[in-house]
Amino acid sequence: MLRYPSLRRPLDILFLVCCIALTADVLVPEIWGNGKTKDYPLWHWAGQQVLQGKNLYPDNPAATFEFIYPPLSAVLLAIPSWFGKIPLYLCLSFLNIIAWWMTAQFSHAMAGSGHKPGPWLEALPGIVTVTFVFDMFDLGQPNLVLLALMLYGFWLLRDQRGWMAGSMFALATAIKVFPVAVLPYLVWRRQWAAAVSMLVFVGVFLFVLPGPFRGFQHNATELKTWYQGMVESSSEKGFGQRDEQNWSWVNQSIIAVTHRLTRPVNYNQDNPSKPVRTMNIVNVDFKTANLIVLAISLAIGLGYVAVMPPASRRTERSDAEELGILFCLMTIASPLARQYYFLWLFFPITVLIHRAAYDPRPAVRTGTWVLLAVSGGLLCLSLPLFPLDLQAYGNNLAATVLLTAGLVWHMRRPPADAALPQAAGKLQLDANNKAHSQG
Repeated sequence: MLRYPSLRRPLDILFLVCCIALTADVLVPEIWGNGKTKDYPLWHWAGQQVLQGKNLYPDNPAATFEFIYPPLSAVLLAIPSWFGKIPLYLCLSFLNIIAWWMTAQFSHAMAGSGHKPGPWLEALPGIVTVTFVFDMFDLGQPNLVLLALMLYGFWLLRDQRGWMAGSMFALATAIKVFPVAVLPYLVWRRQWAAAVSMLVFVGVFLFVLPGPFRGFQHNATELKTWYQGMVESSSEKGFGQRDEQNWSWVNQSIIAVTHRLTRPVNYNQDNPSKPVRTMNIVNVDFKTANLIVLAISLAIGLGYVAVMPPASRRTERSDAEELGILFCLMTIASPLARQYYFLWLFFPITVLIHRAAYDPRPAVRTGTWVLLAVSGGLLCLSLPLFPLDLQAYGNNLAATVLLTAGLVWHMRRPPADAALPQAAGKLQLDANNKAHSQG
């Protein structure tokens, strides 16, 4: 089902036009304006630090970090940074274009419906998540590339290529740590090759690969500083070097929303000029709030394990729903889940769109479209038209919970003709694709 863009398909042409416009948003300010802002200058700075052999982090882990990612990210940025800002920005935009296309391709191919979607249905997940994609280009964040890497990893896992899959998961983790949440899933599903490969390659990407460029001792020292400043730093003030964002409305993770609802924290703290605003419905101390977060996380984890079908009952369809839930949980489990993190809902949305279009039960199709519409409405509350208070209460988190509930329902109540063993389901999918291509 994977394919290249085609100039014979109008919606593919629209995709290319969007990519050109989004790339122009990155390059035009740099070439003809006052310079591209957001994270792009930081990426160039980090690449130059590597090229010039300078430190990425301050000597004191308690000091403010300009660059908050592991050293591998800076090493990867150094290569295009050697050519200057414009080649770097163009390279990052090109990576986002490839990731956007491949994310859609992998999502539809692994949706588990046994159908090849028509042009508009194929484009629908990209249309409803286009604001998140815009953020990827505009801000210069790597979350879209990480999503493509994770989906490619699961694509490889379908073909029993565990070691290659683990390397993709490891690369995503070494660039931006939150994809590490996939490891417990691999262990639970006894994907031992992928789990071991992920651990091995995380070590390679963090300790071995940067060594020749940074010096092994220098890299080890910087990793220690990064770990102390990013992972070990946690207090009532905040965590991970971005205290002003941790408890504010911009963060819609389980951790942040729980703390905002249980402690009188100022969710306007990202902007000191704004008045102090709180939204807590109870008033507990920092330690108790953390225990509540732990209890919620444990309940979610146990619930996820409970709804997973046993290995003997797994199908292509149930695997898609299971992975959709996993992507939802990885998104909201990240300590810092800003607006653009919810781009990772692309795959869960795609799976539910396939259910809404192809489930043989009319009432289920209608209900799934309604669920998608309500979830989309919640996501739209993040647009500038609406007050920030709505985001403080977790509109994206609520949408993610709703999508998760829909995926759980479909996984637990498949249509009667969907209860095929996994291998038989794959053979049926291949047969459908072959018939479609011949037609």
